[in-house]
This record gives sequence, structure tokens and C-alpha cells, in this order.
Amino acid sequence: MRIMKRPNILLTGTPGVGKTTLGKELAQRTGLNYVNVGDLAQEGQLFDGFDEEYQCPILDEDRVVDELEDKMGDGGVIIDYHGCDFFPERWFHIVFVLRTDNTSLYNRLESRGYTGKKLQDNVQCEIFQTIYEEAMEAYKEEIVHQLPSNTPEDLERNLEQIVQWIEQWMKDNN
Repeated sequence: MRIMKRPNILLTGTPGVGKTTLGKELAQRTGLNYVNVGDLAQEGQLFDGFDEEYQCPILDEDRVVDELEDKMGDGGVIIDYHGCDFFPERWFHIVFVLRTDNTSLYNRLESRGYTGKKLQDNVQCEIFQTIYEEAMEAYKEEIVHQLPSNTPEDLERNLEQIVQWIEQWMKDNN
């Protein structure tokens, strides 16, 4: 494993919790590289079919991992995706699971055009802490942290907290 000068961070959580907003702003403030896995898959056509029920492409997880491997080895990457258990554990120094209250999440998803089963399943995913549990099973417990993501104040607090963590990591590891 190469020595990394900057940490790799995973931002995960149910669709609509604010991963992209947080990730883009965090990259801007820190100079880390931001990767939205959905966009990466779209650009590289890293799909393995189409899910008729949810009306969305099915991610080819192996191809995504292959695509990101070298970049992750260099460090300094923020990954944004609503799933987390297929990424290699060795990639991340810290994992943040964003959490949003159900009413806010419902409204955010509805404004994105989610309806019916897709809307209900995503809200249920948040209620049952599905992504948090997935993260706790996939990574060491001590690197997995939940962050509230309901208000602009939460966003600012999360940014400050993560920037502080990055600065400390860089002091401790360089």
C-alpha cells in the first residue's frame, strides 16, 4: 500500500440526504477530489442492466471498483454513493453516513420526482437505518459516523467537523 498524504472519505446515506451537496462543498474547501459514483457510472457506462421496478440502471459494482482503484490508492478522494458495502474496506479512513428526518427526506425525494414504491422504499430505508447498518457491517465500527443532515446549519456544522478531522488526519499521518 502506498503512503497517502491525504485521507479517503466515504459519504453515504439514503438518496436525498445531502451527500452531493456536502461532498462538493467539502472538496471545494479542502482540495480533495470529489467523485459522485452515479456520475462516474453514467460517464463510463458502468452498468449491468436496467431495473424495471425502480426505473434506473443497475450499477456494475466490480467495474466501478476497477475504475476507482488507482485513484483511491493515491488518497485524497471523497466518494459519494448511496451504497457502501461493495467498496474495499482498505479504501477509506473514515465513513460518514448522513441521516435526515423522514418528513424532510420524503419532501426532498418527491421534489426529485420519486413516486410510489421508489419513494416509499427510500423513506423506509432511512427509517430502518439500512445504510448505517450496511456501513457498520462493511467497515470498522470506529471509522463509521452518523451525521444529521436536515438544515443548512447541519451542513455547515458537518463541513466544519469533517474539515477539522481532515486537518488532524494530515497532521497525524504526514
